[in-house]
Amino acid sequence: MGVIIALTIIILWISNLLISLFYSKVSLFSPLFYLYVLLQAYLFTGLFITGHDAMHGTISDKKYLNNIFGYISVFLFAGMWYPRLVRYHQQHHLYPGTDMDPDYSSRTQNFWIWWFRFIARYVTIIQLIIMAVIYNILRIWFSDASIIFFWVIPAFLATLQLFYFGTFIPHRRPHTEDMKPYNARTLRRNHLWAMLSCYFFGYHHEHHSSPETPWWKLYRMKTS
Repeated sequence: MGVIIALTIIILWISNLLISLFYSKVSLFSPLFYLYVLLQAYLFTGLFITGHDAMHGTISDKKYLNNIFGYISVFLFAGMWYPRLVRYHQQHHLYPGTDMDPDYSSRTQNFWIWWFRFIARYVTIIQLIIMAVIYNILRIWFSDASIIFFWVIPAFLATLQLFYFGTFIPHRRPHTEDMKPYNARTLRRNHLWAMLSCYFFGYHHEHHSSPETPWWKLYRMKTS
């Protein structure tokens, strides 16, 4: 099931991107235009969640399949290097919400400063070069406006979604007793909102307590 779900997200991401680029026009007065943009942003988020599950080995019981989906998902998301993400994410789970957590900001809890530092830690020169090359390849067939609205902006929106629901809200201070030992809070039970907001990733305390549970099963762990 994990492989089927991962494949589905990747195929939907590719399909919606191609349909948007080939058949949708950039029109600020078209509801369909906004639908394509928001759907692509949501599928971008799904790509990263798929890569995240690969890091925990929850897509398949075969390590090579997890690695394949991990490499593909994070590369499609933003030209990212999977082994680097794995290393940082392991640190995050070892030291959540502390100075040794690469995803946490102990100096400031300001959303935008924390987000900027979060992005700066993960973005590399090679990644920017990869994205620039892909952008210019896409320009052979599509307009700058189409690429920006259907590819660039959705990726940017997905980073905000992932950061807000997967890092900022779960791990920001104050760290209360119910957040221990992971310094992670969780959304109140509302499975529809949890799915729409970030693929159940808002159930963050549950994720830290059971990282071997794939995202699509996290709702089963939520009791209140």
